[in-house]
Amino acid sequence: MASSANEWRPFVSRLVGIFGGTFNPIHVGHLRAAEEVAEQLGLARVLFVPAADPPLKRADGQALAPAADRLAWVTAAIRDNPLFEASALELERKGPSYTVDTLRALRAELAPAELVFVVGQDAFVDLDSWRQPEVLPTLAHFAVVTRPPGGGDLPDWLPSSLAASCEIDADGQGARHREAGTWIRRLEISALDVSATDLRHRLREGRSVRYLVPEAAREAIEKSLSYRGTAEP
Repeated sequence: MASSANEWRPFVSRLVGIFGGTFNPIHVGHLRAAEEVAEQLGLARVLFVPAADPPLKRADGQALAPAADRLAWVTAAIRDNPLFEASALELERKGPSYTVDTLRALRAELAPAELVFVVGQDAFVDLDSWRQPEVLPTLAHFAVVTRPPGGGDLPDWLPSSLAASCEIDADGQGARHREAGTWIRRLEISALDVSATDLRHRLREGRSVRYLVPEAAREAIEKSLSYRGTAEP
C-alpha cells in the first residue's frame, strides 16, 4: 500500500537536511534543489557540508578549488536564507571526506533531530562505490533528487548494497530500511540546466558565470585561480 506524503515526514520540526558535495563551485542549481527538497519534506533546516578531501572526485582528475574557498562561497551564497546553514565539519576533520563518518558525527551532534541525506540520482546509483554504503541508510533518511523526465522508479536504480535490506513502497517512489526504519524517497525537482563542470569550463576561459552562480559569491568565484590551466579529463 502506498504511503501518504505525511508518512514520509513523521517529525517535521526535527528533520534536518544534510546536503553534502564538493560545491565546486556552488551554483543556483544546488540552491534550488535544497529549497525544493526542504519544501517537499518540510525540513526544519538544510545543512550544506562541503567535502574537504573527496576521494572519488580526487581520483577522476577534477580541478578542485581549496576547501576553505568552497566553504566561503557556500557561506556567502546561502547567507540570505534562514533555512540554510553551512558546516565546516569535513574541513575540520583530517583525512578523506567519507559520508559515513560525516553522518555519524552529525547524528551525534544534532540528536534528537532526524537526518535527511540529500543526494542526486546519479550519485545514488553509484552508492556501492562509497565507504560502507550499507551503513548509510541506518544513519539517515535519503532524499534522492531527480529531474524531469525522472529516470524511472526507485527499484530501477537502487544500489545492490541496499536492495536486500530495503522494502520497496507500492508506488515505486520510495523504500524503507527493514531494521533501521529509515526511508528513501525519490523527489522530482525543477530541471535547471546548470552544472559545475560547465561553470569550471567557463571560468577557465575567463567567461562570465553571472546568473549561474549566486551573486553573493560570484566575484570571489570568478577571481579564483583554481580553475585556470589545463582542461579536465
